[in-house]
Amino acid sequence: MNFKMIFHILGKILYITAILMLLPLIVAIVYGEKEMYLPFIAPILLFLAIGVPLEIFKPKNTLIFAKEGLMCVSLGWVVTSIIGALPFYFSGYIPSFLDSLFETVSGFTTTGASILENVEILPYSLLFWRSFTHWIGGMGVLVFLLAVIPKTDMSMMHLLRAEAPGPVVGKLVAKMRLSARILYGIYILLTLFLIIFLVAGKMPFFDSVVTSFATAGTGGFAIKNSSIAYYNSAYVEIVISIFMILFGVNFNIYYMLILRNFKRAYKNEELKWYLGIIVITTIAVMINIYSMYSNVSEALRLSFFQVSSIITTTGFTSENFDLWPMFSKTAILFLMVIGASAGSTGGGIKVSRVIILFKSIRNSIKKTISPRSITSITLSGEIIDSKTEKSVLDYFVLYIIIAVSSIMLLSLGKHDGITNISAVLACLNNIGPGLRVAGPLGNYSSFTALSKIILIINMLIGRLEIYPIIALMSPITWKRR
Repeated sequence: MNFKMIFHILGKILYITAILMLLPLIVAIVYGEKEMYLPFIAPILLFLAIGVPLEIFKPKNTLIFAKEGLMCVSLGWVVTSIIGALPFYFSGYIPSFLDSLFETVSGFTTTGASILENVEILPYSLLFWRSFTHWIGGMGVLVFLLAVIPKTDMSMMHLLRAEAPGPVVGKLVAKMRLSARILYGIYILLTLFLIIFLVAGKMPFFDSVVTSFATAGTGGFAIKNSSIAYYNSAYVEIVISIFMILFGVNFNIYYMLILRNFKRAYKNEELKWYLGIIVITTIAVMINIYSMYSNVSEALRLSFFQVSSIITTTGFTSENFDLWPMFSKTAILFLMVIGASAGSTGGGIKVSRVIILFKSIRNSIKKTISPRSITSITLSGEIIDSKTEKSVLDYFVLYIIIAVSSIMLLSLGKHDGITNISAVLACLNNIGPGLRVAGPLGNYSSFTALSKIILIINMLIGRLEIYPIIALMSPITWKRR
């Protein structure tokens, strides 16, 4: 284990996060929020005090492998979340450090689960930081690091593999740094387009910026208690719905389109499944809720928005879907689990894993019926090797074990079963709102301290896709070998 290189990379992460935290400090200065200067300056100095010394002393051995990659990612996210929680805590708006940590982890992991009963009391700078954590975490702290550091080598691929979402991780181009820059270039461009469209829809500029951050990271932190429903605008809902879907697409697709490789993009099987699930579920939910609304167009708009929000794991709400019929709520729970595409900013199990699982089950049935048959699993025309297939099956097993264990631990608290199940699924899949107490108009403030800790771990596990957090907690990882 190359601990020196791990801490060197951790130093870079903290140093860069300190620079990013200057933005909400600037917002505080612009809006004259003098009481917020110290709550931001203190963590910035702490980030720098820890990060700069670690970053300066570069070890001779700079090689890192899979184990180091997992450790860098997990430690980076945990330490960044702890220090990133300090503005909430120091400002006094969230007096409990555990609650401040919950809010910040929810931000960086793009979950959007909140302990705030009234978000509208927060100053502009905290609202900005809260949504900006979504934007930072959406593409990934380590992807940003790879985009800005002056030099990388192939060992840095382990960082990208450890943080990138989805079962099959590839490179856009041969050079890691260029890959990361292309990803962030697309990410920034889409974010800017969304800001422009929202401003054009007469949403206030500040609201447009922070809402775009939350949409881009598929996080869902709103700055109004009633979320997107506050704006009472069909235009805003449709624009955000479309962009939520766009951010839930594998970013490799956009790179293919930039290169005018339309044929390859069209053949992408995951994209077809992803869009197909959205269309079918939207129609099914619309039919189910039609009787609750005045016309078909309203039911369709609300259904489309909520389906887009949940499958992309954004978690915005335009309606209290907890009041919808059981069929619609069940469909929403299924979408929570499925999630967005691999290589997107969305969470969940990922559509590609679901495809591989279905095809693996189909192959098993074929082999049972006809033992001599030779079958293989393909995804977008490419054969999925047995190692990838096994990793997907292992992921599903671990996912179920973690979900069931978390639900059991939450049952020690004071909430009902539906609340606990939906809360675990909402946090493990990085969605945010669940049902009942944790529903669209609810929050997580009434959960016990133990439940909040379990849900914090769930959020990190969901965003980093299990293995980095397991590696951090495993004694084997810390052995010098």
